[in-house]
Amino acid sequence: MSGRNAIFEPGTLVRHPEQPDWGLGQVQSNISNRITVNFEHQGKKVIDADQINLVFVSQT
Repeated sequence: MSGRNAIFEPGTLVRHPEQPDWGLGQVQSNISNRITVNFEHQGKKVIDADQINLVFVSQT
């Protein structure tokens, strides 16, 4: 992990900027700019961090 996505470690709470209805998400993993997030209302999603800039909420 490096650069702007290094902050998204497992346990970090995030929101998807284009999908607010998904609710709060918790990062499960961050491997090669592919961030797996478990969202409250959408479940597990793999986010391409080169395409989507997740919004940092807090570190747990």
